[in-house]
Amino acid sequence: MSNQVRARGLIIAAPSSGSGKTLVTLSLLSLLKARGVKVVGCKAGPDYIDPEFHAAATGLDCFNLDIWAMRQASLGNLLSHQAALADLVIVEGVMGLFDGVPGKGGRDNGSSAQLARHLGLPILLVVNAKGQGATAGAVLEGLMRHDPALNFAGVIFNNVGGGVHREILADAAATAGIKVLGYLPRVAALKMPERHLGLVQAREHEGLDDFFAAARDAFIDHLDLDGIVEAAGSITVGDAPLKPLLPPLGQRIAVADDAAFAFAYPFHLAAWAKAGAEIIPFSPLANETPRADADAIYLPGGYPELHAGLLAGNATFMDGLRRAAARNALIYGECGGYMTLGAGMVDAAGARHAMAGLLPVETSFAARKLHLGYRQATLLDAAPFGAAGGQFRGHEFHYASIVSEGAGPALFQATDSRGRDLGPVGRRQGSVMGSFMHLIDRVAD
Repeated sequence: MSNQVRARGLIIAAPSSGSGKTLVTLSLLSLLKARGVKVVGCKAGPDYIDPEFHAAATGLDCFNLDIWAMRQASLGNLLSHQAALADLVIVEGVMGLFDGVPGKGGRDNGSSAQLARHLGLPILLVVNAKGQGATAGAVLEGLMRHDPALNFAGVIFNNVGGGVHREILADAAATAGIKVLGYLPRVAALKMPERHLGLVQAREHEGLDDFFAAARDAFIDHLDLDGIVEAAGSITVGDAPLKPLLPPLGQRIAVADDAAFAFAYPFHLAAWAKAGAEIIPFSPLANETPRADADAIYLPGGYPELHAGLLAGNATFMDGLRRAAARNALIYGECGGYMTLGAGMVDAAGARHAMAGLLPVETSFAARKLHLGYRQATLLDAAPFGAAGGQFRGHEFHYASIVSEGAGPALFQATDSRGRDLGPVGRRQGSVMGSFMHLIDRVAD
C-alpha cells in the first residue's frame, strides 16, 4: 500500500501556559466525537497526565510527539499510527508556542512551533482574553510574525466577557489577519483540580463524563467546529507498522498500573505489544503481585509518595517483587518506580516507610525540591533496552529527592538538555535497575 492522505490534523498552541489549551483541546475532542467525527489526540512534549484526559475524551490512546526527545523517524511513525485511526488528529501543544528547552532559543528548541513546522501542521491559537481587548491583536501579530514559516489556522479566544468584549476581540483578530474560530465564555465550574505534578489524573476523577458533558454544553454554541475541521492540514499516512522506540523489556512484561504508577507512555506499551510482547497490568495499590511467569516487571512513575504507607503494607506486592528478583527477572523502575524499589521512602509528613529494598536508595518527599528537564543518558553497562554505551533521551519531573544512594553500579551517565554533565545516575543490582528518568527514545538505531 502506498502512502496516501487519510487524515487531517492541527496543533493547539498558546502564547503561554495557563491560556486554556487543555480545556479547549478536551472540549474539542469531546464535541467532535459527539458529532460523529473520528478524532484522536496527541500531546506535544513529555507530559504523562494530559494524554489520559485525551484518551478519556476519545476512547483512543493519546501518543506523545516530542520534537526534542524523539528521532524524526519515531515522530513520523507515531503520527502516522494515530492518523490511521481517525479523520482528525488534534495535537495539544506545550507551554507557550515558542517555549522549549531552557537556554536554547531559535527554531530548534523543542517547542510547539518547531513541532508544527516539522510536521507541517497548522496552528490553532488559544488566547486568554481576560483582562485584554485590542492588545490581543498585538499579541496575535507578534506570534504570527515571529516565524513566517508557520501556518496559523485561526484563534480561539478564551475567557470572553460580554458582547462588547467580543466585538473588540473580533476587530483585534481582523487587524492581525487571523480567523476567529471561537469565543469561549468564562465557566468557573470547568476549572480542573491540580496537584504538584499537574492536573489530578483522569483515572482519579469520579465525574469525568459529567465534566465532558458540561464542557460540551458550555462551548458548543461558541466554537466553529466546521471551520476548525476545515482549517486542519492533511497528514500523509504510511504503511509502516507501529515501531518500538525502546526495545521491549521482555516477552511477558508485568506493568504496574494504578493511581500510584500511571506514568507509562502509551506509545511504549502499544509498540511493545505490536512487537509481540505480552503486556500484563497489575495494581500495587490493590496489593496485586506481578504474574509469576513474567520475565520483566516495569514500575513506571506516578504518585507512590502519596500512597507510601499503603504500599509499604502491601506484602503480597512487595514479596512478589522480591521473588521476581530472586529468579533474576528484569525489574525496571522509573521515577516513582525507582523510589519504590529502594530501601525506604519518606512521605510529606516526614514518616519513613520501608520499600522493596531491592536497590540501595533512600528517597524523601518531605522537603520538596523541583527536579525538571530533559536528559540524555548513556548506558554504563548492557541492559535489556540497550547495549553498553547506548544513548537515550528522556525527561525528569519530580519533587522527591535522594537522601542517600548506597554503593553499587550506576545505571546511566547523564547530561541535561544543555549538555551539562549530571554525573552517574540511577542504580542497578543484579536484574533490578532504575533511575528518576522516564526514557522516551533512543538517540540512534
